Formats: sequence, structure tokens, C-alpha cells
Amino acid sequence: MYLILAGGLVVVILLLATAFSGGASDDLQRRLARVGPQEGRLRVKKTITQGSLRSTKDSGIPLLDYVIKALPNPAKLRARLARTGKKISLGEYVLINALVIVVTAVGFLKLAGWAPLVAVLVAIMVGLGLPHMVVGFIGARRIKKFLANFPEAIDTMCRGLRAGLPVGESITAVGREMPDPVGIEFHRISDSVRLGKSVEDAMWEVSTRLDTPEFRFLIIAMAIQKETGGNLAETMGNLADLIRKRRQLRLKIKAMSSEAKASAMIIGSLPFIMFTLMMFVSPDYVKVLLHDPRGKMMLGVAGCWMGMGWAIMGKMIRFEI
Repeated sequence: MYLILAGGLVVVILLLATAFSGGASDDLQRRLARVGPQEGRLRVKKTITQGSLRSTKDSGIPLLDYVIKALPNPAKLRARLARTGKKISLGEYVLINALVIVVTAVGFLKLAGWAPLVAVLVAIMVGLGLPHMVVGFIGARRIKKFLANFPEAIDTMCRGLRAGLPVGESITAVGREMPDPVGIEFHRISDSVRLGKSVEDAMWEVSTRLDTPEFRFLIIAMAIQKETGGNLAETMGNLADLIRKRRQLRLKIKAMSSEAKASAMIIGSLPFIMFTLMMFVSPDYVKVLLHDPRGKMMLGVAGCWMGMGWAIMGKMIRFEI
């Protein structure tokens, strides 16, 4: 039992660190230092700071606003929520977390009859982890859809530039002709330019919401061309080809690692399948693990080892392109 509680505390700490960790990663900073100017990185930080200063109130509840201000890095959570494309405020997200925690805790206490401490720990894990996973899934699906149409958007800009249109008008054409979410994001860039921002500043502001290296490649290529000169249409055409090749490589890696993923899913699900079958075939034999302290300790150790195995296999089949 103590081992299970300790594992629950570790998972809660990891979830809190994942949800509220601040700043860009070291790997991202190294990449920006290699391929982008220092000015671009400062613009990203400046945009995040300005976004946090603008959003002084996330709800109409003073207590909830005070809780949001006490969070370590609310700007990152706002950017994560904006990445989904849904109009979800940070106050609504915090309320959803609290509601899931309360409902899960009451369910475990009243329906399952768990001990209060265990029920609260598991409820905190579910309340923080489930909304975080849902928001991440929706955001990743939207980014995937964006990247699928992004090379065509760059080609549209290239055709506009070759026809003699300025960069701002080419971006406006992309926002008008391309489907969502590419059209929405480029339309926001166009609106920001109309309000007086430069094209580069408007694109850096959008990049904090999208958080994709492909979009940053476009900004950096435009910034370098602005400083050094040259054929911007040709540069962007080469960038579109590069992004297509990256997508092809990503799909090839996905196909090559599908066998390992299938093996991991089968091996990981076998213990649960066998446990369910044994519950139907010989429930008295299995209930020893659920009621005896030694059985609970064995289940805790087995859960820890399976979690480590899943993490290792996931790391082995995850490639960075």
C-alpha cells in the first residue's frame, strides 16, 4: 500500500511538472541559436510576456483569477490551449481540472469504497492528467492538419510573389484560399499586419501558438532573405520541398516503427487480458492479489515495472526529425 501511495505521489509530481513547466526547452533554444537570429528568440519571449500582460482576467470569478495568477507559468498554458483552436480560457481549463478531480474522488470514495488518501491521490492524477492529455491530443491533431496543408500554403505565397504581389498580399491570399487551420493562422497574420505590426513580428506571435519547427523555418528564411536579399520566391519554393521531404521521412519512420508499436501494445495488454480472464475463470485465486498486503505490493511493483517498460519502448520508437 505504501509503495502504491509513493508511486501515486511521484506521478502527481510529474504531472504537475509537465503541466506547469515554464519556458522553451534547451533543445529548442539550441536550434534557434543555430538557425535563427537572437532577435527572433527575443521576439518569442516578448510575445509571451505581452500575452500574459494582456490576459489579466481569465474569468469573472476573483478567487479563480487569483489561483490562475498563482500558477508558475500561465502563459504557457494559454499558448497550449490556443493551439487547440478552441476558445477555451485558462479559467475554464482550471475549472475543468477541479471538476474532474471532485467527481473522480467522490466516485472512488462512494462507489469503489477506496481509502480517502488513495482516492484523493488518484483523483488528482486523473484530474490533472486527463484534461492535459485531451488538450494535447486536440492540439497535436490540429498541428498535424496544419502541416499537411502548409507546403501548399507556401506554394501559394510563391505564386503570389512571382506574380508581383508583396509579401503581405501573398499572406492575405493564403488566409483567404487555404482551408483551416492554415487559413485561420495566416488570416491572423494579415490582420496583425493591418493593425501596424511588421510581417515578421506577426509571424513570430503565431509561431508561439503553433510551436512547429516548419513554421519557424519559414520565418527564419524570410528574415534571412530580408537581410541578405535574393529571390524570395525561389527560397520559399525550396522550403516547401524540404517540408514535403520531412513529412515523407516522418511517414517512412512511422511505417518502419509500426511493428515495434504493435508488439509493445500486444505485450503491454497481455497482463490485463490474462488478469481479466482469470477473474472470470477463478476469481478466488485472483482476489488474493487484491486483498492480501503482499499481493497489493506485488501489483504495485508490477505496475511500476510495466510503466518503465512502456516508457523505454516509447523512447526507442520515437525519432526526432
